[in-house]
Amino acid sequence: MSIANFDELLRAAREQSQPQRLLFVFANAVLPDDSTPEQRARFGAGQGGALTPLMSVDKAQVEESRQYGQDWSIVFVASLSGRDGRAPTSKEADQSLQRMIESIKSGLFGSFIPFDRRGEPVLLS
Repeated sequence: MSIANFDELLRAAREQSQPQRLLFVFANAVLPDDSTPEQRARFGAGQGGALTPLMSVDKAQVEESRQYGQDWSIVFVASLSGRDGRAPTSKEADQSLQRMIESIKSGLFGSFIPFDRRGEPVLLS
């Protein structure tokens, strides 16, 4: 399934046979202390940097993230599927969010869909 924007992700989640719980990890790009002059120039031009997780939630509304007072540049989204017609529990969501955060810190975010603040997918290289 191809997801072209955040609204399509929400629609796809609603269409699943089992209840879904969407997981969000908000991150910001930062310039590492040991960056080279070339990396600093790229970062200044809005490219590169290291992604640092800022906060995580398991809600279906990205807009709610603004209430946390943290400025973010990218949100990684995953879906946690329920079983037997029941949505995943908060405990299951918390465990999955912690795994997401650790994966993002390690640079392993290929199984998540990244979106920018406008709800457009982001291609990370």
